[in-house]
This record gives sequence, C-alpha cells and structure tokens, in this order.
Amino acid sequence: MADRDLLRTTAAALLTAGFIVALDKQTEAQEKNEGQIAYNNACRTCHTTDEGDNRLGPNLHNIIGRKAGAAEGYNYSSAMKNAGFTWDEAKLDAFIANPDAVVSGNNMKPFSGITDEAERKKIVDYLASEGK
Repeated sequence: MADRDLLRTTAAALLTAGFIVALDKQTEAQEKNEGQIAYNNACRTCHTTDEGDNRLGPNLHNIIGRKAGAAEGYNYSSAMKNAGFTWDEAKLDAFIANPDAVVSGNNMKPFSGITDEAERKKIVDYLASEGK
C-alpha cells in the first residue's frame, strides 16, 4: 500500500511540474505576442526585425549588443553614426521614451517617443527575444 501511495504522490508531483512548465511556456508566448503587437503598433511602419532588411529605418534584428549607427546597408544620420554607444535594454528603453534626449539630431521624425513604461518594456523585451 505504501508503494501505491508513493506512486500516486510522485505522479501528482510530475503532473503538477508538467502543468507549471506548460503554463510558463504559455505565459512566455503570450508576453512575446504582446511585445510583437506593441512593436507592430509603434515601430513596424519604419523598421523590421528581419536581418539586412532596412526600410525607412534600419532593421532591428539583434539590436541588443549592436553599436548604434552600425546596421549594415543603412544610411544613418551623422548624429547616430557618432553616438558612441552600444544598444542595451536600458539604452533602447530610454531611446524609445525620448529619441532626442538619447541622440540629439537623429532622424526618427516624426516619432517623438512612447511615455508608457509598460509599452516600452514590451517592445524592448520583444526586440531582445528576436535576437535569440
């Protein structure tokens, strides 16, 4: 009888663990979807996340860790070419909040920024996930 109880307890624990993993994956997929929607609403008009596909703005594929003004094949403003930093999540968040405060003289007009911190986080998280 003790073996049967141990087996039931083990089975219940495994089912619970499997449910938690499935729930985590579902949450992760939902967050990525929300990030893509936020990106699409604010960025997709001018940018893409496809490597090498520059449009009105440079592609944002692997933006995290890339030197500012360095996407191959894109003609950046001199301000962005000379920005002198590498994109990380904090810098990207600040730029999305207020491009002119981060790189004065950039060509992101008429985009003036997104004030909603949660919306910016969704976009930054989405762009970070696109580089993985």
